[in-house]
Amino acid sequence: MAPDTLTRDLGALVGSGNVLTGEDVANRTDGWPPVDPIQARCIVRPGSTAEVSAVLRLCDGAGVAVVPQGGRTGLVKGARSCAEDVALSLERLNRIEAIDPVGATMTVEAGVTLGTVQRAAEAAGLFYPVDIGARDSATIGGTIATNAGGHRVIRYGMTREQILGVEAVLADGTVVSSLNTLLKNNAAYDLKQLFIGSEGTLGVITRAVLRLRPPPGPTAVAFLGIGRFDHVLAVLRRLAEATRDALSSFEVMWSDFIDIALASGRYRPPLAGRHPFYALVEVAGSAAEAALETAINALWEAGIVSDAVIAKSEAQAAALWAIRGETTALDAALRPALNFDVGLPQTEMETYVDAVRHEMCARWSNARVAVFGHVGDSNLHLMVGVGRDDDDTRHAVEEIVYRPLRALRGSISAEHGIGLEKRAFLDVSRTREELELMRRLKAALDPRHTLNPGKVLG
Repeated sequence: MAPDTLTRDLGALVGSGNVLTGEDVANRTDGWPPVDPIQARCIVRPGSTAEVSAVLRLCDGAGVAVVPQGGRTGLVKGARSCAEDVALSLERLNRIEAIDPVGATMTVEAGVTLGTVQRAAEAAGLFYPVDIGARDSATIGGTIATNAGGHRVIRYGMTREQILGVEAVLADGTVVSSLNTLLKNNAAYDLKQLFIGSEGTLGVITRAVLRLRPPPGPTAVAFLGIGRFDHVLAVLRRLAEATRDALSSFEVMWSDFIDIALASGRYRPPLAGRHPFYALVEVAGSAAEAALETAINALWEAGIVSDAVIAKSEAQAAALWAIRGETTALDAALRPALNFDVGLPQTEMETYVDAVRHEMCARWSNARVAVFGHVGDSNLHLMVGVGRDDDDTRHAVEEIVYRPLRALRGSISAEHGIGLEKRAFLDVSRTREELELMRRLKAALDPRHTLNPGKVLG
């Protein structure tokens, strides 16, 4: 089908003003950081599930690939399209359809942003726990398609644990509506799990039922200096016990991360001196501050915590979180920075990081590695700078980061997904049999490889 014919036919389905071409396509970026303009024959913006279905039916029949796009805040090129593809934006599917305060659920369209959902839940006296830095750009459909994690996984789990039901459209236009609102529903296969974390390769999520929670109550935030990694894990364990599972965040930063963040001059050092490890801790609940202070005092007396400060105001807490959220200084210091998120057993983290850093420095004399992460949920982030970012260098760095994870039964992606960036290393974390089953699922649901081709499985 000629591009102009396809554009005309898509316009007939969704309205000509909702099919973008030319500069209207190139003016958008296809991921984060925003460095590459979108390449696509057009961007189509359906306004309903029925229109999504019609678009997919047309493109599937014409042999045209469709790349679903949410807020385009992903880091693994999972929404990257080619010049001949149709980019499918769900930005017009942005309605909150219903909030049930008794059943504690919210039914939304996939294009609603995460921040909008959080604020709507709060207005209803409830709480949606998934939280990431891109909350006001990332869409609910995108967070479901990538099974987003964020800062509160240790208490509430990944996005998967917050989803009760989804509606998705298959490549041929078939609408699978499984908008379950029940906490317990054991009626055969749980079909929503096919689409959560599948990165738009099996179906396009159009609507979802979200599980809401009671408000967590007041929060208390502390910043800790710790001398040894086994003490880091002891702090995690003891805080979880002392606060009776009210621990909502446990973010750990190696000293190199803090050194770069403080060198930017944008932050006051929260602690005196320099420590090998730092932990940013958040506890939520009616007696959060008292429980946190008691626990930290006991850890200090036991020699497990070297120094600590507890935020005494929301402004102080925000300032501590800002240090943990620093990325601009790291990007500048490590430029070009290569970003990784991996998962591995907590007891293996120190040895793994030391080995990666040693091998990087042995290979490149100017190598720098900044490490931080949600250690409480077995997730580490590594930012690596070796002075170059050509294909051969990137692959060599990836080998050093990913190869050791096989023996540790770790994951090459704790929360960012696979996309294009990580697919060559997927066999590190998945067995041959698992990969074959994934391919069979893809073939069954999308035999023409219409949906997001090349992502995840290649």
